[in-house]
Amino acid sequence: MDKAAAASGDPPPASVVKTVRVEIKGRVQGVGFRDWTMENAEDLGLRGWVRNRRNGSVEVLFSGSPDKVEEMVDRRCRIGPPAAAVTAVTSFPSNEDPGLDFHCKNTL
Repeated sequence: MDKAAAASGDPPPASVVKTVRVEIKGRVQGVGFRDWTMENAEDLGLRGWVRNRRNGSVEVLFSGSPDKVEEMVDRRCRIGPPAAAVTAVTSFPSNEDPGLDFHCKNTL
């Protein structure tokens, strides 16, 4: 993606977009994980959503440039916000439409 597109916040071309669904387990609810995820995803220019699951996990859809998605999944989500204690991060490819921004969905 060129610097002008990155600065404008436009999503990368479809040919270089990576979309993954992620499940994060551990002490990840009641610790600000969703707000932290939204802030970090927005900082990286990602689209998608985050929500709590009734089983105690957090589920996320990240979509954007492959390096930014990998940064979020492989580095940031494995640590989480200060009060979190992440025990597992599982991700798999997704064809789901991430929407135009990053947002919080209702608990499922």
